[in-house]
Amino acid sequence: MHHFQYVPKKQWSPFRNEIINLLHDVQNDLREKFTFQYRLIGSASHNMVTMDSTTNIGFDFDFNIIINNPELFPPKQFKEMLISRINKHSPKYGYNPAEDSTRVITIKVKDRKNSKILHSVDFAIVYDYTDDEGYDCQDYIHNDKHTGRYLWEEQPSGYYRLPDMIAFCKENDLWNNEVKTLYLQNKNSNNDPHKKSRSIFSQTLNTVCQRNGYSG
Repeated sequence: MHHFQYVPKKQWSPFRNEIINLLHDVQNDLREKFTFQYRLIGSASHNMVTMDSTTNIGFDFDFNIIINNPELFPPKQFKEMLISRINKHSPKYGYNPAEDSTRVITIKVKDRKNSKILHSVDFAIVYDYTDDEGYDCQDYIHNDKHTGRYLWEEQPSGYYRLPDMIAFCKENDLWNNEVKTLYLQNKNSNNDPHKKSRSIFSQTLNTVCQRNGYSG
């Protein structure tokens, strides 16, 4: 059992602003090759940043890096260029070199003296488009560790339900009493160290919606 609690916005927002400054640095470096937008996503975008002060792992952020012209380069090249520029600029904000995982690029601020991760950031590389039937879609760069290939893959079907589930919870006054309460419970009961906050957030929304009659 963990002991996650919500972190006051005044405590985490300066770090969010530093990440945005880092992304601006990366944008400026790459704009002659390609351009991108960015967006804070997941629980942090709803002021639901959590931290377990009894552990050596601080709070985390999730950002989407949204490529404007995905046809310009292969997926692997996009990711390599972004990692290169993130590594160029992130040290001045206190971050360690980027880690390339299956779905994201991760950077961390570490307190080596006390063996602690103060906070971390996951960057997913995505692009948005409309399919032939007129539906809004999103692909992300997937690093297939088994084959070494980098591919654009469509988000799973549950991803597209998130905006409707969020709206349902807020319109039915479920956010503060149910979503935020259950999210903490799910964080505290999670024993999978590889399960990201964004997955727990999605799981929480799905549970609250289903037990309150959501039919989307």
